[in-house]
Order: sequence, then C-alpha cells, then structure tokens
Amino acid sequence: MAAHQCSIDNLGLRIADKYLEDEAARENARRKRRHTLILPREHGAWGLLLVPMVTGANIAFREGNHIVPMLLLLAAALALFWLRTPVESLLGTSAIRAQTRDERRTVAFVIAGLGAVAALALGTLLRAWQNPLLWPIGTAAGAAFVGQALLKKLGLRTRMLSEIVGTIGLTASGPAAYYVITGKFGATAWMLWMANLIFAGNQIHYVQLRIHTVRVEGLQRKLASGWNFALGQLVMAVALAAACARSLMPWTALIAFAPILFRGWFYFFQKPGPLMVRRLGWSELSQAVAFCGLFIAAFALAR
Repeated sequence: MAAHQCSIDNLGLRIADKYLEDEAARENARRKRRHTLILPREHGAWGLLLVPMVTGANIAFREGNHIVPMLLLLAAALALFWLRTPVESLLGTSAIRAQTRDERRTVAFVIAGLGAVAALALGTLLRAWQNPLLWPIGTAAGAAFVGQALLKKLGLRTRMLSEIVGTIGLTASGPAAYYVITGKFGATAWMLWMANLIFAGNQIHYVQLRIHTVRVEGLQRKLASGWNFALGQLVMAVALAAACARSLMPWTALIAFAPILFRGWFYFFQKPGPLMVRRLGWSELSQAVAFCGLFIAAFALAR
C-alpha cells in the first residue's frame, strides 16, 4: 500500500514538473512574441541610422560643441525609428500583429512612451523656432519613408529600390547631426548625406546581389548577372573622386570606402559557396563600423 502511494506521489510530482516546464515554455514564447511586437526587426537599419549620425557628429565637433542638441536629436531619432514597429503591430500592417488584449495594451504602452520621448526631444530642439532647418530635413526623411512604403506595395521587383529610397531618410541623420551641432547646413552637410548614402546603397546592392546569385558560378556568369552592381562600383568610385577633387572631403576619406570596393570586386573572383545570411549580415555590420571609424579618422588627419 505504501509503495502504491509512493508511486502515485511520484506520478503527481512528474505531472507537476511537466506542467511547470510547459508553463515556463509558454511564458518564454509569450516574452519572445512581445519583443517581436515592439522591437525593430531590421537590425541592419540601426546601422544605417547611427553610422551617419556618428560620422556627422564627430566631424561637426571640429567646428562646434553643442552637445545637448545632439543628445536631443539622438533621442528623437531613436524613438521615432523604434516607434514604427509597435505602430505597425498595433495597426496590423506588419507580418506579426498584436492579437490579444494584453498584447495590444503592451504595444500601446510602448507607443505612448516612445511618442512622449520623441515629442519632448523634438519640442526642445524646435522651441522658439530654434534649428529651423530641421523642418525641411525631417520632411525630406519623411517623404523618403513614404516613398519606401509605396514601393514596397508594388512587390518584390522594387525591393532594392524601396530599401535605397528608405535609406535616404535614415542617412539624413548625418547632416541633421552636423546641423544641430554647428548651426550650419552647407557643403559639408550635403557631403555627409551623400557619402553615407553612397556607402549604404552599395551595401544594399551587394546583399541583394549575393542573395539573387547564390547559385551563379564563374566570372563571366557573375558579370552577366551582376553587371549593374559592377557599374555601380565604378560610378561610386568616380563620384567619390569628384567629391575629393572639389574639396568636399579629403582624399584620405577614400580609404573608408576601400573595404567595400574590395569586397565588391572580390565577389566576382571568389569561389562559390553556400550563402549564410546571418554571417553576411554580420560582415556588412563590420563593414559599416570600419567605414565609420576610417571616415572620422580621415577628417581628423586632414586638419
């Protein structure tokens, strides 16, 4: 009888343990889903936003020292960028949407918090008509994001174009940072926008090329499939050289673009292999970090 009771107790314990394991697994799944609903999923876009801002700020600090407006701009840019994911989740315009009342309440709370941060930061930046040129910069960035959304609706054939158009808005953070620190928006600000856009556009084109030519082998076949990327590499090199010739940036700044030019040409000669998307993403992130450091160093050495 005692043995029988012991077996029942052990069975009860196993059932309880199984229930706790299942409940823990469900809670973990709910936590991951909440993160997906409120955290931006385009990890590479963080780099497209922050690299221009960091380069713009570092170059601007050679001419000004207004750090508080820069911190306000950083807070507003991060909040607005982050805001898109929870808004899309709440409206149901993304692949993953808030379904339960708890999910909608969580997403709405995040939207309210991010909206408050963005409104406070922008309100402080723009109060009493300060930093008036942020209005046209923000309008241009907003128009780029609207254009990106419209292009996405047209289908996969416009995917790369939509990403590049959206990048126009993200790289606006570079000239915006330069402007709020120096109070000027001139040739250097335009150069920052152009340089970061060229770099980001090359990255987007390269990633799309690798994805769509994963089974293409041989130099001739790769050139036939990626001739537009090769042409883009040449145009990029000419545009950058022209910018240096017009003294918009120092010649040493070309070193910052050398790694992506090399990896772009190397693609046509490298042996074929399986495409590891995650590794490709990390590789492009390291390219962005290298560009940021080299670009800043080039301007520091050119003093």
